[in-house]
Amino acid sequence: MTMATRQEILGLYRKIFRLARRWHEASGQTEDTIREKQYIINKARMLFQKNKNLTDSELIKQCIDECTVRIEIGLLYQIPYPRPIHLPPTALSPLQSCEFQNQEKLRKLSRPLYFKSHVEIL
Repeated sequence: MTMATRQEILGLYRKIFRLARRWHEASGQTEDTIREKQYIINKARMLFQKNKNLTDSELIKQCIDECTVRIEIGLLYQIPYPRPIHLPPTALSPLQSCEFQNQEKLRKLSRPLYFKSHVEIL
C-alpha cells in the first residue's frame, strides 16, 4: 500500500467519524439519531477492521470507492443504511438447473457498488 493510499484511507475513516458525530436523523427523533450514529460507527469499524490486511491494490481501490459512494448516498438521502435494491422478479427455477445458476450470476453482477460489503456480512 502506498503512502498516498494510506492517507486516503485514514482520511475516509476520519470523515466517517465526523459524519457520525454530526449525524441527525431525518425525523428528528433522538433515539433514532443515536441508533443511526451507533450504526455508522459500528459498521465503519467492522469494515475497516475486516479489510485492514488487504494487499491487492485493485481490492483496496474497490473498497475506497465503495466507502466514498456510501458516504455520498448517506448524505444525499439522509439514511446511513445501504439503499435497498430491487432486482427484477424471475421465474423460479429448480436449484440445480443451469437457468437458476445463470440467474444467480446475473443477480450478483447487478448489485450496486455500495451494496457489496453489506451482502458479504449478512
